[in-house]
Amino acid sequence: MVVYTLMSTSEIQPAANFIRQIVADDLASNKHNGKVVTRFPPEPNGFLHIGHAKSICLNFGIAQENTGSCNLRFDDTNPEKESLEFMQSIQQDVQWLGFQWTAEHHSSDYFEQLYAYAVQLIAAGFAYVDGLSAEKMREYRGSLTEAGIESPNRQRAIAENLALFQQMREGKFSDGEYVLRAKIDMAAANINLRDPVIYRIKHAKHHRTGSTWCVYPMYDYTHCISDAMEGITHSLCTLEFEDHRPLYDWFLDKLDTACHPQQIEFARLQLEYTVMSKRKLAQLVTDNYVNGWDDPRLPTIAGLRRRGVTPAAIRDFCERIGITKKDAWIEMSALESCIRNDLNEHAPRAMAVLQPLRVVIENYPETQVEQLVMSNHPQQADMGTRIVPFAKVVLIEQDDFALEPPAKFKRLIAGGEVRLRGAYVIKCERVITDAQGKITELRCSYDVNTLGKKPEGRKVKGVVHWVAEAYSLPAELRLYETLFTAANPEADSHFLEALNPNSLTILTKSRVEASLATASVENNYQFERSAYFCVDKDSKPEKLVFNRTVSLRDTWGK
Repeated sequence: MVVYTLMSTSEIQPAANFIRQIVADDLASNKHNGKVVTRFPPEPNGFLHIGHAKSICLNFGIAQENTGSCNLRFDDTNPEKESLEFMQSIQQDVQWLGFQWTAEHHSSDYFEQLYAYAVQLIAAGFAYVDGLSAEKMREYRGSLTEAGIESPNRQRAIAENLALFQQMREGKFSDGEYVLRAKIDMAAANINLRDPVIYRIKHAKHHRTGSTWCVYPMYDYTHCISDAMEGITHSLCTLEFEDHRPLYDWFLDKLDTACHPQQIEFARLQLEYTVMSKRKLAQLVTDNYVNGWDDPRLPTIAGLRRRGVTPAAIRDFCERIGITKKDAWIEMSALESCIRNDLNEHAPRAMAVLQPLRVVIENYPETQVEQLVMSNHPQQADMGTRIVPFAKVVLIEQDDFALEPPAKFKRLIAGGEVRLRGAYVIKCERVITDAQGKITELRCSYDVNTLGKKPEGRKVKGVVHWVAEAYSLPAELRLYETLFTAANPEADSHFLEALNPNSLTILTKSRVEASLATASVENNYQFERSAYFCVDKDSKPEKLVFNRTVSLRDTWGK
């Protein structure tokens, strides 16, 4: 686990890590002619999640810190799973996080060059067309303790390989009938070097190239060449690609590219109580366990944005967890502390009553309405003030009243007093119940001399928030918890069994103060004494909708 010391966002400075040190050393030795060029290369087969945010912050951050450049490159070589929608969502997420790419590229931009390089490998005797079935290919590959077996097609003549590869491109064969493999070493200790597939046949329409191609390059082949073509100096990727680095270097060495980027691996982000696998995220969306890729319970950047998480909080979180070479699980409380820290500084305050209890102030004038001036932020005077109406009937939280109060209860009780935040001290005179004994209303009195003052001769300890019934607005509040009850749901193939049945609670009878009538989608607020909330995209003037972003205090210890 990772433990954090809370600090202001303004205090965050880039922390030293092994990648920053490598880049600094390379600049000092003029290894890449004094250049730093990075890239963020997502596949457009789903929405980005917070794990991608770590990579985004690293790649763009390294470039910014060293007056370099960072490209956005779409690894779009798998047409059956990719789409324009996913590509556009990725662009939006990167920009929302506060970054702008130097240039935008697509692996599909390089299809012709990649094909030509494959022909070059064949002509040099470093690749061959193979017709083994997928099952046989797996069997021949061997294991960690046994060498692989060479395919019968491995010694096929170069001319025949060239002809077959051309026919693959022309669509003469069906999917899976042939593949192009690199000829490396079937006895290599690193299984990735045992003649990996570099091209396969797919008769599928591509979202950018249409039906132009029916052969598509594999990731390991495409990625290194794309890096070289773009002049990338530092190719930063997660640890699962460490064993692929010899293959990355092999392709570039055999093709003798003008640029040979340096692949550097770092630990991926593993966050508790959620899943990061795109396949599992897609399953949650497709099978309607959640409401789309931007469901606020998901770790997708779109979901976090909709929940009310700010770009600054995510950047802060990514900086705090650091860059290491060892995988570690990060507690959800670590992310929440960064969110809370940013919102505490920047979210304006407002009052909302989640589950209302009606309070009639019997001695308050029937037609009187006072326009109380309240600060939008207790520590940020420049955030201004707002007007909150006060009238004879107000609403407070049901939990702020108790007929039989527990020990140390500092809210309203029968015969007791409490201060309404920013308003008056009221006293509960009578409790009204229905036929079933449920409390429906409180009848109270108020002390006219306590507006903004302490009452004379007595001490009132409790303070509760409120809204005026006639001048408040109806609102739906969506209270989110973690999507899973297990800290590591990805460890179990039956991860759906760990879904949290209480991950979403919807309150439909909440009321919020009138100043929120002009609130816009994604606006953040601290609902006083409750939590931080954000305006949801489903919000309408006649029925505001707010998503709970995070509680006011860390509750994980409890």
